[in-house]
Amino acid sequence: MNSQKPVRVGLIGAGAIGSFHGESIARRLHNAQLAAIADPSPGAAQRLAERLDCPVAVTQAEEIIANPDIDAVVIAAPARFHASLVVSAARAGKAVFCEKPMALTLDEADMAIEATRAAGVPLQVGFNRRYDTAWAGARDAIVSGGLGTPQLLRSLTRDPSLADPARVPVWAIFFETLIHDFDTLRFLNPGSEVTEVYAIADALVRPDFKERGLRDTALVSMRFDNGAMATAEANFHAVYGYDVRGEVFGSGGMVTMGDVRSSNMTRFGADGVCNATTRLNTDLFHDGYTAQLSSFMDAVRSGVVSGPNGEDARAALAIALACVHSVNVGRPVSLVEIFESPPVLAPYGVA
Repeated sequence: MNSQKPVRVGLIGAGAIGSFHGESIARRLHNAQLAAIADPSPGAAQRLAERLDCPVAVTQAEEIIANPDIDAVVIAAPARFHASLVVSAARAGKAVFCEKPMALTLDEADMAIEATRAAGVPLQVGFNRRYDTAWAGARDAIVSGGLGTPQLLRSLTRDPSLADPARVPVWAIFFETLIHDFDTLRFLNPGSEVTEVYAIADALVRPDFKERGLRDTALVSMRFDNGAMATAEANFHAVYGYDVRGEVFGSGGMVTMGDVRSSNMTRFGADGVCNATTRLNTDLFHDGYTAQLSSFMDAVRSGVVSGPNGEDARAALAIALACVHSVNVGRPVSLVEIFESPPVLAPYGVA
C-alpha cells in the first residue's frame, strides 16, 4: 500500500481492550486511521465511534471485513470468535491483528495461519508484553549472551479482582491469562520450545464456583528442550492491584522484570509507607499495547511481521492445551501428546 497514506483500520469489538486499541489507533498512532468499528452489543460501536470521531459504526463484523476501503482489521472480540474472524478477514485480503488467544484448538490455529498465508496478508497476535521496555530489554540481554545460558525462568500474572466469576469462561486462566506467560517464557528463552508441562489449578478465590468449572488459581512447571526449567502462575484476585512480573536466571547472571507500582513515587505518612498500585492491564502496559499496534501498522505497509505471529500463537496455545490436559489427568503432559492427539474439551465457557 502507499506508504504515505495512513492504514485504514476496522476495529472488531468495542469492549475494554477493544476500546483501548481504538483509542491507540485514533489518538496515539500517526500512521493509522480508525475507519470503522463493529460490535454486536446494542449501541456499543456507536458510543465508541462518537467518542473517537470514527465515521462508521456497525453491529456486524462482516460489514467491516467486506469493506474494500479497509486495509486491516484489529480483532478484539470474545476469544471463541477469533479464529473464524481471522480466516474471514484474510480471505477478504485484510491484514490481521488478533488479540490472544488467536484460537482455541490447534485445528483452528492451523486454519487461521493457512488462511493468512494463502492470502499473503500479515498476521500479528496481541502478546503485548514483548513490547514493554523491561521485557524487551531482558530479551536483548539474553540474546546478547549477557546472562549466559538460561536455566530458570519465571512469569506470573495476578489480576486485581474477580468481580463476576459467572462470566469467566472455563479454563480462561490458561487460555486468556497464562497464555501471556507462556508466550513470555518462549520469548525469553529464544530458539527453544517447551517439551513438557505439569499444571495444577483450583478455585481458591471462589470455591463456590468450582463445581461450575471455574479455576481461579493455577501453577505450571515447564521444561524446555534446551534443559531450562520454568514456572508460570496466575491468580484472579490480587487485592493490591494488577501484578505482572518475570525473571530469568542464567549461568552468567539474572534479569527481573515487572513492578506492581503505578509509579516510583512512595508516600511516607503516619499510617506507614505505601506505593500506589495499578488496577488495569492497560495502565501497567500502556506503552506496550500502543507499540504493538504501531508495529502492526508497519507490517501492513511492508508485509513483514516482526512481532508475534500465528506460529507463536499456536505454540502458546499448545502449552495451554497441555496444561488443561495435565490438570484433568493429574500428571505431567508432553507437548508431543498434544500435537499427536489434541484433547477434546467442552465448548469454551461451558463447564
